[in-house]
Amino acid sequence: MALNQFLSKIFGSKSQRDLKEVAPYVTKIKEIYPTIEQLDNDGLRARTDALRKRIADYTQDKTDEIEQLKSGLEEQNLEQRDETWKRIDKLEEEILDKNEEILDQILPEAFAIMKDTARRFKENEQIVVTANERDKELAATHDFVTIEGDKAIYRNHWVAGGNEIVWDMVHYDVQLIGGVVLHKGKIAEMATGEGKTLVATLPVFLNALPGRGVHVVTVNDYLSKRDAEWMGPLYMFHGLSVDCIDKHKPNSDGRRAAYNSDITFGTNNEFGFDYLRDNMATSPSDLVQRKHNYAIVDEVDSVLIDDARTPLIISGPTPKGEEQLFETYLPNVEKVVEAQRKLCAQLLIDAKKKMQSEDKKEQEEGGLLLYRSYKGLPKNKALIKYLSEPGIKSAMLKTEEFYMQDNMRQMHVVTDPLYFVIDEKMQSVNLTDLGQELLSKGTQDSQFFVLPDITSQLSQLDAEELTPEAKAEKRDTIVTDYAIKSERVHTVNQLFKAYALFEKDDQYVVIDNKVLIVDEQTGRIMEGRRYSDGLHQAIEAKERVKVEAATQTFATITLQNYFRMYHKLSGMTGTAETEAGELWDIYKLDVVVIPTNKPVIRKDMNDRIYKTAREKYKAVIDEIEDLIGKGRPVLVGTTSVEISELLSRMLSLRKIPHNVLNAKLHQKEAEIVAEAGKKGTVTIATNMAGRGTDIKLTPEVRDAGGLAIIGTERHESRRVDRQLRGRCGRQGDPGSSVFFISLEDHLMRLFASDRIASLMDRMGFKEGEVLENKMLSKSVERAQKKVEENNFGIRKRLLEYDDVMNSQREVIYTRRRHALMGERIGLDTLNTLYDVTEQIVFKNKEIDDYEAFKHEMLGVLSVESSVTEEQFHKTRENDLAAKVFDEVYNAYKRKLDTIASIAYPVIHQVREQRGDKFERIIVPITDGKRTYNIVTNLKEADESEGHSLLKEIEKSISLYTIDDAWKEHLREMDELRNSVQSAAYENKDPLLIYKLESYELFKTMVEAMNRKTASILMRARIPMPEQNEEGNVNVREAAPERRSDMSRYSARKDDVLEESRQMQRTAAQSATGSAPAKQQPIIAEKKIGRNDPCPCGSGKKYKNCHGRNL
Repeated sequence: MALNQFLSKIFGSKSQRDLKEVAPYVTKIKEIYPTIEQLDNDGLRARTDALRKRIADYTQDKTDEIEQLKSGLEEQNLEQRDETWKRIDKLEEEILDKNEEILDQILPEAFAIMKDTARRFKENEQIVVTANERDKELAATHDFVTIEGDKAIYRNHWVAGGNEIVWDMVHYDVQLIGGVVLHKGKIAEMATGEGKTLVATLPVFLNALPGRGVHVVTVNDYLSKRDAEWMGPLYMFHGLSVDCIDKHKPNSDGRRAAYNSDITFGTNNEFGFDYLRDNMATSPSDLVQRKHNYAIVDEVDSVLIDDARTPLIISGPTPKGEEQLFETYLPNVEKVVEAQRKLCAQLLIDAKKKMQSEDKKEQEEGGLLLYRSYKGLPKNKALIKYLSEPGIKSAMLKTEEFYMQDNMRQMHVVTDPLYFVIDEKMQSVNLTDLGQELLSKGTQDSQFFVLPDITSQLSQLDAEELTPEAKAEKRDTIVTDYAIKSERVHTVNQLFKAYALFEKDDQYVVIDNKVLIVDEQTGRIMEGRRYSDGLHQAIEAKERVKVEAATQTFATITLQNYFRMYHKLSGMTGTAETEAGELWDIYKLDVVVIPTNKPVIRKDMNDRIYKTAREKYKAVIDEIEDLIGKGRPVLVGTTSVEISELLSRMLSLRKIPHNVLNAKLHQKEAEIVAEAGKKGTVTIATNMAGRGTDIKLTPEVRDAGGLAIIGTERHESRRVDRQLRGRCGRQGDPGSSVFFISLEDHLMRLFASDRIASLMDRMGFKEGEVLENKMLSKSVERAQKKVEENNFGIRKRLLEYDDVMNSQREVIYTRRRHALMGERIGLDTLNTLYDVTEQIVFKNKEIDDYEAFKHEMLGVLSVESSVTEEQFHKTRENDLAAKVFDEVYNAYKRKLDTIASIAYPVIHQVREQRGDKFERIIVPITDGKRTYNIVTNLKEADESEGHSLLKEIEKSISLYTIDDAWKEHLREMDELRNSVQSAAYENKDPLLIYKLESYELFKTMVEAMNRKTASILMRARIPMPEQNEEGNVNVREAAPERRSDMSRYSARKDDVLEESRQMQRTAAQSATGSAPAKQQPIIAEKKIGRNDPCPCGSGKKYKNCHGRNL
């Protein structure tokens, strides 16, 4: 620590270095501001137009070159086109880099313009400017602009978030610092009340000037709509367009227009879902998003850390999705759970009796029973209370140490009498033999819920002397039986997790017969999110509500990978410093702490630690009574709905008026928050009051000492506690914060209570006495840090899994976009034909089979190669592939020319006779197996003499084969991800297996997709057109182009808490080279003492014989 302080004195702290880097920009802004301030209103807007022109001029040469290259594409051959597109892509990157250069140059002027705009709106009720077309459009849709003659009048009051607001803000100097940090693609950490939303106006305005789009990302739709309405007029005053995607339905014209705006507000989920919908589009008109240019993420730690690993999923119905086993096996599981509850309750009673005995042996037996009860039901409230009594927890820990020694060799003594074992830290439930027996009772098969050893069964089958047909039939029976039992075991495991690890009104609530997840970070209900891997259905079965049908994934991405697609990304929050390492490692985002405008005078007191939860809650109520007696408002923070309701009942018994804000009672949030800063008001809130909630104080409250924050439990994450503390002390307001903790709290039980419990025992603490010390508060924070590091490890490992999927997604989505837009479809088609040709040549050349080569060329590509057998054997692979591809290419060109020559006369005739009626027509194409209806524009097809039809054929066939293959591949990847976790049993790394297997799956999928595409295109032909009585060809008109109907699909977020913890377990096991504990009991082996006779019979002591070197 001394070394760090010494180095900081020499080189300065990170915060000082960050501010030193920003300082020159702030100085320049201040220098230019007086000039901007003296401009009239029209002059101010003219400066903005001048900046936009300056940006356009700076990149004009690159833009002109791109236009020139695109205009000459049609005359180039395919090889030249490939080089041209590479050059265009490079120029696009250079334009982005040049934009950053010019934006840095104009930053001081742009920031000064935005600051002075805010000043003018604050100081003037009306701002009069010369009206332009944009002003007239705004006046038609917004009531804060009116047109009088040739003047436009902007008012300084408008409706935002349903409330009338009067603009009263101007940027402070520290907010200028925050704006520069955000523009530089970093995270600005700003305290509560420092005006993050206002700070964002500076980089948003600057980065919107090039017209490439800026996305402002919020955590919920209320904030996105409110902020768009609140800050929008400042941008609109300067001619920038502003919209919010959450105001428009998905896949609509309104949403597309919102994305085409200069500034687009929206929630993190909807930005991600729109990306997925765009990659399911079947027509360019279905696309809504532009290229991902720049995003500012509000509450960045919540979005990029808490929600980062959560997959966004668009899914649809799957065959037999209603046929699930959760309700079928629920009675079996409930029977075992109830038996365990009774057993553990009796064990606790017996343990208490034996622990009170004077006999040491009886005390040891009592310790064993206590530990067994803990392994069976660690969340049992009676057990938790008993463990808080003096000496009890330490006695159980001694018992645990004994049975954990020697690699848990004796642990079966503890677990054998139980029905299942719960590991609370690892969030796992393992059935014992006794549990398996009770679970299978009534099924007439003791192995009904046991997964067979399929490897051994298949090995035995291979050794049997059977006919190939009989062996294949028996193999199918074994595999089918395994699949059935696998689903059965998985169902039962998820049901046990639902009962043993998930509690109603803690992790989830039930509202309107639906199970809704509660966000552990914010305490808010997470609409649309479901636990993954069948766990949500298991909880639904447990709560006796409708079990939703299983669905199939059609498109998926994590927020982590979505936001990494942006050219530039930045964020703002009040609490990011504790996660700075993770934000840098994953996103390369640096965290800069912005100083407060006024010093923080809030008093943060030491944690108050009690033995039991009962004592803690009594102390909390007493503290509330004392504080409201002094005229101070109190905000009580809780970690669950259950605790908030318990405190509410306790306050009601004392007749203390209060408001409750939790996931069940979230409708009155705005009203409750508005009252929270008034004299004597008591507000009980889950973590949902800890983020984005601005509590304003009355003058008499400030005089009384400000808002008092009482935390009733430390959260696993320090950020959540800091968010709660941050509700008071805004803009120099007085206030205080204190956390009340008991040894029964979740965090304390798992990570921090052992030493503190023994300390309280040694000091002879009695019930109701409090332990309060700065060192103990630091100890609790160290426990939180352990959890944070652990969670970071989980997220980083999950990212490695998702990176595999993401690399595949990028390949497929890029190819799909090419097929959809059609600009590069010709090049992609030729690459497909070449890949298929090369694969056929290489495969058959490797086995030197000329006949198979000829057969495959005909079967797949419908080409009879002129390569002789002698040439096949003597020519090198690459040369042979090039020669064969020339034949394939020429055959394909002839095929296209034939289709065009057949189609053109018909198309021309239709246009002459019915061109005024038809805009788009359907042209049937067949490969001999299936007919594909290709929609083409009649005018374009006629004017290009049928060649535009050829492009439509390539586009349609490519889209069809890509979507078909990708959908099946996603299903296989889901199965793979679940199956590889068993690799830990073989001391293998599941991640490594996943990477290898997924690569093979993807390679197989791409090869099959290419073969299918090539086969259809090489066989494509137009069937003989039917003629009517007048001799005219019957042609069908294509229906008017409509947007894809996305209502068939559901968009949801899967909570991967269980999956991540499973990955954590397997990662830890593979890292230590040990397999996970199997569900059968461990047989104890006799351990030979060093002074025991050697088992070899020599008569010597073991240490002098075979144990000499051990």
